[in-house]
Amino acid sequence: MADNAISGRRRRLDISYWGFIAPALVLYLLFIVVPTLSSVYYSFTSWDGISPNIRFIGLANYKEIFTSSRFGNALKNTIVLTVFISVFENVIALLLALLVDRVFIAKNFFRSLFYIPVLISGIVSGFIWKVMYNYNFGVFNSILEKIGLESLCQDWLGDTRFTLLAIGVVLVWKGAGYYMVIYLASLQSISSDVLEAAEIDGANAFQKFFRITMPLISGAFTINFTLSLINGLKVFDQINVMTDGGPGFTSETLVYLLYKVGFNEGRQGFGTAVGLVLLFLIIILNSVQQKFLKSREVQL
Repeated sequence: MADNAISGRRRRLDISYWGFIAPALVLYLLFIVVPTLSSVYYSFTSWDGISPNIRFIGLANYKEIFTSSRFGNALKNTIVLTVFISVFENVIALLLALLVDRVFIAKNFFRSLFYIPVLISGIVSGFIWKVMYNYNFGVFNSILEKIGLESLCQDWLGDTRFTLLAIGVVLVWKGAGYYMVIYLASLQSISSDVLEAAEIDGANAFQKFFRITMPLISGAFTINFTLSLINGLKVFDQINVMTDGGPGFTSETLVYLLYKVGFNEGRQGFGTAVGLVLLFLIIILNSVQQKFLKSREVQL
């Protein structure tokens, strides 16, 4: 009798668990699993996204992807932007975290000040920087003119030599504050006893930083480089507002290529195939990076 009562309670508990899980599970299936599976099917079709006429064309979309110069250009732009922001976002974020960690006056003020760009939406930040980059009345060219360096004035978004760099600067400006918070939390978790022991042993500031601080915040490096990698591979908002992928295709990334061919050119099948290739690229690069960085993490 007791065993039957216990098993009955377990069954009721199992039912109640499923009752709590069901809403989230249904939403996950509807908005993640089903669209992903349907995308796999649509990637093998020729479809404009609206018409009921969906024509199966096999691997033609993927063949076009890997033979298209436009895809190759978008892939190159994506990799350049991803490497640029992964490096500079993390370097600047770490420097800001070290600065905030060492100030004793108005620490919360500086932390909030550096974090403000993160709170600005990608669209708004794109508009702000587009005005600042303007050739005729932008802040940068105006400053160069005032200090007598008119020869250095540039069409920052219109000149193909500077377009990706200009967009990369915006992305670094917007994202560094977020990664700063993660580095700061990691820095503050380091025991002062460890640093004091190193100082007693005669370690100077550089030795303490590179031999002790850096290894002990390696977990933060793993998190931040993973996030910056993913964000770099899927950048969209700033490109949409600032350049629309131009001039020409100079700043067109994989996500923006997906958007242009899928929605502007009515080639949903090809756009979906690009999206799946990007998904596998993110998975592969993230796995390699995770393995590399986690092997260098230090645990006390």
